[in-house]
Amino acid sequence: MKNGATHLFFALMLTAAVLPSQAAEDENRLSDKVVHPQVENFPKRPRLLLELGERFLSPGPLREGWRIPTGATWHPALWVFGTLRTGVQGVKTGAQTSEWANRLDIYGNLRISGTERIVVGFRPLNEFSGVGYHFRPSNNPATPNGWRNKFSGRLTTLFFEGEIGEIFPGWDNDDRHALDIGFSVGRQDLVFQDGMLINDNMDAVGLTRNSLMPWGLTNLRVTGLYAWNNIHRHDLLEDNSAHFFGLFTEADSRSTTVSIDMAYMMAKAATGDAFYAGVSAIQHIGPLNTVFRVNASIPVKGDTPATGRGALVYSEWSWVKPHSNNLVYFTNFWAIRRYSTATRDPGSPGPLYRAGILFTPAPMGRYGAALSSQTTDVVGGSLAYQMTFARDRKQLIFEAGGRKDTNGINAGAAAIGMRYQNAVGRRMVVQLDGFASVRQTGPATYGGRFEILTKF
Repeated sequence: MKNGATHLFFALMLTAAVLPSQAAEDENRLSDKVVHPQVENFPKRPRLLLELGERFLSPGPLREGWRIPTGATWHPALWVFGTLRTGVQGVKTGAQTSEWANRLDIYGNLRISGTERIVVGFRPLNEFSGVGYHFRPSNNPATPNGWRNKFSGRLTTLFFEGEIGEIFPGWDNDDRHALDIGFSVGRQDLVFQDGMLINDNMDAVGLTRNSLMPWGLTNLRVTGLYAWNNIHRHDLLEDNSAHFFGLFTEADSRSTTVSIDMAYMMAKAATGDAFYAGVSAIQHIGPLNTVFRVNASIPVKGDTPATGRGALVYSEWSWVKPHSNNLVYFTNFWAIRRYSTATRDPGSPGPLYRAGILFTPAPMGRYGAALSSQTTDVVGGSLAYQMTFARDRKQLIFEAGGRKDTNGINAGAAAIGMRYQNAVGRRMVVQLDGFASVRQTGPATYGGRFEILTKF
């Protein structure tokens, strides 16, 4: 018994001597040393053009705020910001056109609380007006050679959005009921199916119920929408007779995100009623990031200039090179008959802009896409390699693409292009684009542009 007690005493002494040294050498052990915030290399807070009230991304303390009769507490703050784009660009297709073009977007954000806000936006310089110069003749009488000095006062954005449960917190003090319903009303940008189904700036009201989890889903979002004004059809013309109804859903599971969207357009006979639908799935397949979309347009009483009967099948594949941010992407599409988007703003790119930079026109001026975004009886796609440098502050894309008609009209085309972007400072991006394309009928086309984008 005595020997057992002696052995236990020496074992405890040995453990006490060894454990501290082992703990000190253990790399996984949390340190007892106090480490202060490491802010030396942290970027400074971006200042906006105007900040009234609480500043954007500014540290506290927060003000007490105002308690409104519904029981909610509001902390109003007005932030004004925008983007200025200026560029020199030219295209040669037989004749040559070149210009200096500008675009200015200005927004005001009245933040009322964390969930409620009023947003107003203007575009005094845009693709149809503004300050610029046309160096080369244009075949379009609406854009003659020489100086342009015309400003637009048209309101592009004005909406209020919020959440019913936050505006009326007293209705559900214990947060047991489904009152976290988001809503928005006013003129707002609406994009569904990546702009292949809807891409317009409409006067609309919408209700959204989020955070639903039926059938084992991790999340389900359901949105109902009604629009009554500023509705542009597929022909880019505003349809004053149109009324738009939509139901949009997005569901997340452990492996994929699925969207099912449906819309109905009610309009006069000249533009026509139509039904639209879109289904998409986003997921990983092995090392590949993939997107699959199928959209359809179905006129009720036959085709009109505003809408046609058809479908658009689209897929996107990308692979990120291991241990880097460089990637390869491949897109392809098939337009069956005369597919038409439900709504499309005149200043937005075509429904195929997601297919690559060769299908995307410049956001200002007359610099069009190297390859058309028209979606009538055509197949096509693109293959590209995207590289990033200098801690993601520089990007270079090389892309090759083409499209071929399936109705025998010999309207096929192929193109190669590149895009270089370089961040300058904290607010500026310099962009250089170029392309060359050939067509089955007609001369070859070449284009290039240089743009400076400034955020303020």
